[in-house]
Amino acid sequence: MRRQAIVLWCALVGLLAGCSGVNDSAAPAAAESPAVPFELSTHCGLHELRTDDGHFFERVGGPLTDGSGNPPHGWGNPIQSGQLVVTEELAVFTDDLSHREEFRLREGATDFLQICS
Repeated sequence: MRRQAIVLWCALVGLLAGCSGVNDSAAPAAAESPAVPFELSTHCGLHELRTDDGHFFERVGGPLTDGSGNPPHGWGNPIQSGQLVVTEELAVFTDDLSHREEFRLREGATDFLQICS
């Protein structure tokens, strides 16, 4: 009888411990901000962006243009509306046309690298 009680107690403790575990899939989401509406400047191509809190990010892979200083075919000009998700080091722009571009933080930047005319 005592052995059955111990087995039952261990099973109950194991079940309860499993229910209180941390959901690892939720951990990365806590490190990033939620997606917010964003107007990406595209007039001279996709080079960089500035977030509402004043941080500057540069496009991963360098500027994206049509070769003549304009945004590539399929992008709006002078802006492209979409959503922005920002982490400490990365800003990811997406839109309803399946565009997805990554921008890396320019630590300490106080202005754009290139002013579009």
